[in-house]
Amino acid sequence: MSAYQIIERPVITEKSTKLARLYDQYTFEVSYQANKIQIKQAVEKAFDVDVLKVNTSIMPSKERRWGHKPAWKKAVVTIHPGQVIEGFVA
Repeated sequence: MSAYQIIERPVITEKSTKLARLYDQYTFEVSYQANKIQIKQAVEKAFDVDVLKVNTSIMPSKERRWGHKPAWKKAVVTIHPGQVIEGFVA
């Protein structure tokens, strides 16, 4: 898989913005089949930063009024202090 197939989209919420600003941690929705090593390589290639650590979790599916929202995989990526992923934090 290429770097752009692994990283599906950034997760931009109040909590993820605070993590990015204070702790240099960025949150992404990633491919369900990707492992931590592949996620690290994809972020380093796509954003030209040095990754220190990758934490992943499976977000469970949720019932909705009609149907359900599928499960997805979240990755919180910690980068070296002083480096920034442009366009992520306002």
